[in-house]
Amino acid sequence: MKESWDVSTIGNEFEVQLGKMLDSATNRGEPKMYLGNRAVQWGRVDLEAAGMVPLTRTDKNRYRVQPGDLLVCEGGEVGRAAIWNGEISEVYFQKALHRLRPRRGYDVRVMQALLEYWAGTGAFVSYVTQTSIAHLPREKFVGMPLPVPPPQEQARIASALSDADALIANLERVVEKKHAIKLGMTQELLSGRTRLPGFARTWETVRLLDVGSTYGGLTGKSKDDFRTGTATFVTFMEVMAGIRLRGTRLERVRVGPEERQNHVLRGDVLFNGSSETPDEVALAAVVDYDPSPRTYLNSFCFGYRLKRHDRIDPTFLAHFFRARQGRDLIAALAQGATRYNIAKTKLMATELVLPPVEEQQAVVKALSSAEDELDILVARLAKARAIKQGMMQQLLSGRVCLPAKDAA
Repeated sequence: MKESWDVSTIGNEFEVQLGKMLDSATNRGEPKMYLGNRAVQWGRVDLEAAGMVPLTRTDKNRYRVQPGDLLVCEGGEVGRAAIWNGEISEVYFQKALHRLRPRRGYDVRVMQALLEYWAGTGAFVSYVTQTSIAHLPREKFVGMPLPVPPPQEQARIASALSDADALIANLERVVEKKHAIKLGMTQELLSGRTRLPGFARTWETVRLLDVGSTYGGLTGKSKDDFRTGTATFVTFMEVMAGIRLRGTRLERVRVGPEERQNHVLRGDVLFNGSSETPDEVALAAVVDYDPSPRTYLNSFCFGYRLKRHDRIDPTFLAHFFRARQGRDLIAALAQGATRYNIAKTKLMATELVLPPVEEQQAVVKALSSAEDELDILVARLAKARAIKQGMMQQLLSGRVCLPAKDAA
């Protein structure tokens, strides 16, 4: 930290107050909108997560949020913060939040950035109390050391980080819009409501059992066999993560030369066999790379290997089982109470109404182009977030000092 920066505490620079205790048995007064932990996200307030609580006149004077107040989560994701900008004329806050108001002009935008930086670097560890949920008590929070840059430098830091936030927010909106477009495109093309130019043939019924077969994951393994050995296996989390498997989450496993285990091949469609909800059972993912001859499948998933590539394109099949049509079909087959499972025999007996394979491949190509565009945007967003993190590390520590505009 620069020598010219003073060091104070949060309690010296801010008036810190916890919000209204919610208690239906004792709360009295006029119903008013309040903000709780869920309403405060990083850098924004989600009014859809607000609630209502009865407040007396004294409560309203004590717990009203004013424009420029910084709201900080006391529990859960400790330190998550947002500035209230007066989005509506009247709102209050509950006990799950700290309200910070500057005593001596400290820039709340810099304080919010510091909280974000501290949350990302583990700076709250020494100040939280941990039971089942982490909490940041007021008495510890107010004692946290706080760097105090000169007011002009605070303004420059806040302006620079605000520009970074604006870029990130814009990219998030574009990613969200592009994702919605791709989702709609997927539903239209996989349902047949929209056909690609040049395709008009009637869709036909295909039974999975007639055009392919299933295989199981690793068997006979103990915990000592994992994270060692020279073989690899596709993890459960990679199967769940997305439609295309590229071998980025492989883990090691010991498999003897005489063992009979099922290898994973390019074009296999992998399914998870169980989940806590029926809508997440049998999420499909296609193997979209060339695995080594010693790549296997985790024991919680099963694979499907096509014999008739003239009837089904494997990537189209993975799209189908992640789209609404496939999810509805799986939900009808899933069995369980606290955990849901899918029987391979029932899945294989399922009859799917699919377009000719040439149309399937054209649909895959169109969806792949949309995925590639989305991947580029997601990578840009990740880069923007990394740049902001680097900026916070330099600017909030004082290692880099932004020049005044007149000196630039």
